[in-house]
Amino acid sequence: MTKKFLLGAATVLLALTSCHNDNTNTEPSVSFDEVLTTRRSVRSYDPAKKISEAEVRELLKATQEAPSWANQQPSKYYVAIGEEKLKAAMEMIGANKDRVADAPVLIVSTFERGKSGYFQGQATNEVGEGWGAYDNGLSNCYLILKARAMGFDTLIMGMRDADQLRALFDIPENETIMAVIALGYRNEEPTHPDRRDLDDIVKFF
Repeated sequence: MTKKFLLGAATVLLALTSCHNDNTNTEPSVSFDEVLTTRRSVRSYDPAKKISEAEVRELLKATQEAPSWANQQPSKYYVAIGEEKLKAAMEMIGANKDRVADAPVLIVSTFERGKSGYFQGQATNEVGEGWGAYDNGLSNCYLILKARAMGFDTLIMGMRDADQLRALFDIPENETIMAVIALGYRNEEPTHPDRRDLDDIVKFF
């Protein structure tokens, strides 16, 4: 009886261990350095792969961790994920339309003016609204890095018709429309353009 009990217990323990190992092996393990080096501006997307609203929410939640002037959090996002809005937005990004036609999501990035860089309604230095754009860039950076960590790819696009986008998404007049970001899965491996030498951009004193 004791031998049978021990044999049964050992079998259960082995099964549990195997199950744990299987779960561990399926968990993604991407280092931060890998996220940085594999993040590329992707201009060809897989039309067969879609992204859910829940996944986009998880992605955009990461942007809320980005730093901003006095924690003003000026960045806003407008997501075209439904077929009608996505098709309409595609017509408002100029020549980039052909590059991201198969991307399942387009995200319009804006920032509220008069927040970052301001104190009691006055600009605190010569940069002025540039601080809003700066904070929006930081927020966008969190977005594209989180996207890569989730296995997605992106393209930040500055070619866009701001007036048409404002009307399509009912964007308030006090928000500056910065970029449109394509989100999807790469359809081909993008190139890795050369970067400037570190000594060209850094000075130590």
